[in-house]
Order: sequence, then structure tokens, then C-alpha cells
Amino acid sequence: MTTALTRPGDRRISPVFVGILAVTAVTGWATWTGFAEQPGLAVFLFVTAAWIVSLCLHEYAHARTALHSGDISVGAKGYLTLNPLKYTHALLSIVLPVIFVIMGGIGLPGGAVFIEHGRIRGRWRHSLISAAGPLTNVLFAVVCTAPFWLDALDGVPLHFRFALAFLALLQVTAAILNFLPVPGLDGYGVIEPWLPHSVKRQVEPFAPFGLLLVFALLWLGPVNGVFFDFVDAVLRGLGINEFETYCGYNLFRFWQDPNELCSISP
Repeated sequence: MTTALTRPGDRRISPVFVGILAVTAVTGWATWTGFAEQPGLAVFLFVTAAWIVSLCLHEYAHARTALHSGDISVGAKGYLTLNPLKYTHALLSIVLPVIFVIMGGIGLPGGAVFIEHGRIRGRWRHSLISAAGPLTNVLFAVVCTAPFWLDALDGVPLHFRFALAFLALLQVTAAILNFLPVPGLDGYGVIEPWLPHSVKRQVEPFAPFGLLLVFALLWLGPVNGVFFDFVDAVLRGLGINEFETYCGYNLFRFWQDPNELCSISP
């Protein structure tokens, strides 16, 4: 019933998203075939475009779940078109996450689509809307790591293998960070409907600073070490070792001198 109240154009896939998919496909092909003169540049464009695709799908999952939960306003806002320019905070949703990847190889979550929670009834629905985004990152991570844990890497070119490993690291870090119960992040959105009203009122003023707090904490050596030890443990469980993610990041930062060890298969 709710989907019938949205116009067909509200759900039509945006040419902007199609363009990002095209860049992902072309640069993925260039990475696979070794067509590019600078493999690092191809890896950079492939990983960046694929990362933006995952960000779009993350926000789309929030919006689509909200639509089916009762918020029919998401269609008119353009959230169902997968157009990143339609997000409430395009800077937070796309630009900053890409900058975070370049700076530290961390898949920090971006901004969020604006959901009219007053239209939605039931605490479980509110929790599911918040969980839908990071669950998309989990699914993306499963897809990226599938060749590794299925032991299906025969014939996969080395540079493409490293790019997939680094992309998987971004998805795992994004999923973990998004599920943190920090105000402003999806993890807090999952538990918020179940908190007493007095607690929610006290926490609400801190929501705009949650992401900044997480980013600041990750710059602290001990916190950063514990976090990435956990990320590496998850990736090892999925068949990816630290050498592969390191080489993926090394290739991604094409403007730096490449590590010669990354030209040798582990």
C-alpha cells in the first residue's frame, strides 16, 4: 500500500548512480586485465567507485525499509533513486567517507537519509530501519570476501585480488562502526526505540557529534590498535590476511611509492 503512493519516477534509478556503476565496472575491468598503465590508479578508481556504490546502497536500504514501514515521504525526497546528491547531507554521506578512506583506510559511515519517524509505528520497525544500512555493508563484505573463503582465487589477477581485499576491509570497518551504540550512528538507532524517554532526551544533543567522536578515538594509538586487531580477526575468518589488505591499501594510494613485496603472490 505504501509503495503505491509513490510515483514511478520517485523509484527510477538515477543516471548519477548508473554512472558510478559504469566507473566501477570499467575500472574493475582495467584492474583485472592490467589494461591501465598505472595499476594503482585503476585500483584507486575501482575501490572508490565501489565504495560509493556501497554507500548509496546503505542509504537506499534505510529508505526502502522506512517506506515499507510507513514513511511514504522518502520517495518524494529522491532517496529511492540511489542518487547520492539527494541525501540530506551529501557531504557527510559521500565526500567525508571517501576522504576517511584516503586518509586512513577506514570505512567510516556517512550521513543518513531523513526519516519521518512520526509516520512509523512499532519499535521493531524503527530498529530495523536503522539496522538495514549496516546490514547492507555486511552483505557487501560477504560478496567481496566470497572468492577468499570459497577458495576460488585461481585465475584472479593479483591486483584485483588485493583491491577486493581492501574493499572488504572497508565494508567490515563500516559495518562494525555503524553498529556501535553511539548517538548519531545506526547502532544507537537500533537500541534507541527501547530506551526510556528520559535517556533519549539526555542523549539527543550529542547525536551530531557521535561520528566525530568515533573518528577522534580512532586516531588514538591504543584504540586504533584494538579496533584493527578485531577487524583483522574478522577478515582472517573470511579468508583474507593482513598482507592482502595492506597491499590493497598500498595500491590504492597510487601517489606513493609501491611496495615491491606486493608484486609477489602471498
